[in-house]
Amino acid sequence: MSAVPVSPSPHRWLLPVVVVVVSLMVGGGLLAREVYRTPDVQQDAILALPSSTARPPGQQPGPGTVELTPDAAAHPLHEDVRRLLQRYFDSINNRDYDAWRTTVTKARIQAKSRPAWLHDYRSTKDGSPLVYRIDAASDEDLRVLLGFTSVQDPLDAPDALPGSSCVHWKLTLPVTLESGNWRIDNVAGYTTPEATKC
Repeated sequence: MSAVPVSPSPHRWLLPVVVVVVSLMVGGGLLAREVYRTPDVQQDAILALPSSTARPPGQQPGPGTVELTPDAAAHPLHEDVRRLLQRYFDSINNRDYDAWRTTVTKARIQAKSRPAWLHDYRSTKDGSPLVYRIDAASDEDLRVLLGFTSVQDPLDAPDALPGSSCVHWKLTLPVTLESGNWRIDNVAGYTTPEATKC
């Protein structure tokens, strides 16, 4: 009596295939964790939550030091952006038009003469600047989501909030590479700043 050949069971290969698939998933997960891991950053450069809104009116606008959320600090260009914004806010608070010119694009300089700039910022004091997020629009363009508080003479209040002496701002700043340096580009027409009274 001849033996009947037995065909291999289709379930025989199931276990090795499952083991390989699970191993690949675990390995891929570990690799992705390393690739997308938030880099180590200086803790004194991070402020997890904005604090200016909690300040009493007499303590507005808060300190002038530019802070970063952990999300913004994870961007590889976070320190370049932080330094640029620090010089930008310092120039406004010090009424230094020449310093301000080193932080913005040529188009923005042409749109704002020294007399107009000095008039616009004559009573402004900015504080509590916080970078929420930095996104790359291209190799030479960034989008920086930023919040800050400004105090000013009520006569110099923005058109959207007439008579306001304290305003919380939130907007996206276009930052572009110009002549090898990062510069803040014109905001008008690109984004609508969100302004709320303190």
